[in-house]
Amino acid sequence: MSRPHRPAEPATTSEAGLPQPLAYGSSQGKWVLLATVLGSGLAQLDATVINVALPRIGADLHAGLTGLQWTLNAYTLALSGLLLLGGSLGDRLGRRRVFVVGVVWFTIASVLCGLAPSAGTLVLTRALQGVGAALLTPGSLAILQAVFRKEDRATAVGAWSGLGGVATAIGPVLGGILVGVAPWGWRLVFLINVPLAVVVVITSQRFIPETRDTSATGRLDWVGAVLASTGLGALVYGLTEGPAQNWPGYTIASTALGVVILAAFVLFESRHPDPLLPLGLFRVRQFTAANLVTFAVYAALSGGLFLLPVQLQRVTGFSPLQAGTALLPMTVVMLLLSARGGALAQRIGPRWPMTVGPIVAGLGIALFSRLDERSTYHGGVLPAVLVFALGMSATVAPLTSSVLAAAPDHQTGVASAVNNDVARIAGLLAVAVLPSLAGITPAAYADKALLSAGFHHAVLIAGALCAFGGVLAFFTISDAGLRKSVAAQQI
Repeated sequence: MSRPHRPAEPATTSEAGLPQPLAYGSSQGKWVLLATVLGSGLAQLDATVINVALPRIGADLHAGLTGLQWTLNAYTLALSGLLLLGGSLGDRLGRRRVFVVGVVWFTIASVLCGLAPSAGTLVLTRALQGVGAALLTPGSLAILQAVFRKEDRATAVGAWSGLGGVATAIGPVLGGILVGVAPWGWRLVFLINVPLAVVVVITSQRFIPETRDTSATGRLDWVGAVLASTGLGALVYGLTEGPAQNWPGYTIASTALGVVILAAFVLFESRHPDPLLPLGLFRVRQFTAANLVTFAVYAALSGGLFLLPVQLQRVTGFSPLQAGTALLPMTVVMLLLSARGGALAQRIGPRWPMTVGPIVAGLGIALFSRLDERSTYHGGVLPAVLVFALGMSATVAPLTSSVLAAAPDHQTGVASAVNNDVARIAGLLAVAVLPSLAGITPAAYADKALLSAGFHHAVLIAGALCAFGGVLAFFTISDAGLRKSVAAQQI
């Protein structure tokens, strides 16, 4: 689910004189797939590789817990607030054009991140990275939908998703290797994007035909994008800085202002003729239910995995490479079992997989509470990773399918984007709130014993939240919508 899935068939026009849509097995089709996979992989890789580098970044730039939270959240905040706008820009101005601009923007910001002399500068440049990611991420999938022939789109999207999963898998490992390069290895985490981006830009300009959505009319919802971004920013600032500063008045005011601005965003979207966020989707009970489950599961996932590399390196004594490879079995298990989980959900319905999966995943997260300074990988980390992976393998495919099945056919693209944004916002808020809920203050972060105790509380909270997502699915998810969608596809 964390990656957007196939939107509805777009109304497009080609500006490159393309006589007919591309075949998946054609030479040009393979180059298009390469460019879109590498492009989206840049954003995906950077989102995972950075976690392993956080302890080293904190030590090198003298950043405490709050600084590390902002290193993650500045990126996610910009991406979450502008993701829907990025998709709209591509539809109107040209998908290849906006995709390439996003890649170039992202790469320039990556170089600035790699050269950042201070924690404050790094946070600012990470936000700039998020803007670039918001431009390139929706475009990569939209290009596949626009340029491949109808019968090949599912195959192309499947290959895009699978190869994108490889970027997720190698991210922590690559981060561990690069961070271990003394004395400035963490900067390579950002600079590694440059050669990849050069390949993406050259390949895109040469092989991807320009397309746009001819049915996209009306003005861009700039006001909605500004309201969403500023509302989220004010809210996350208050929730991040408040606990660290013992809730001075300005952090309370920022939190309240964020809530007010987000309420204004919802009101504005309800009255806009071409909104970024079609609120009518949430009138569909299954769509709302699936997104609530998404919020719970991905908040737990993001909050727990933000703190795990810190615990492994600062308390358990793992090297960056050991911490980076700790979750690799999870990726292997999900690659082997996720498709089977999706097939099972199509056969029996999504309700039980979405109930059992998050509960098992929550148990896996809670098992990380056994980690301390004496833990070994095989005795402490691996059992929790395997249980967590089994739960997520059962959850992800039916969760995404439920979201798409609940939306009208002409809105499956925006429904997927909204669900993707819900997952990112859940992670954004979890990284801001979970440490303080668990008692990990800036002072506790500097003390290994207090940090470890706070980590144990945090993963228990995250595990309970993930399991709550399963309970919520049991009471709100219906099997009928997905079965109806599958039956329609078989006609």
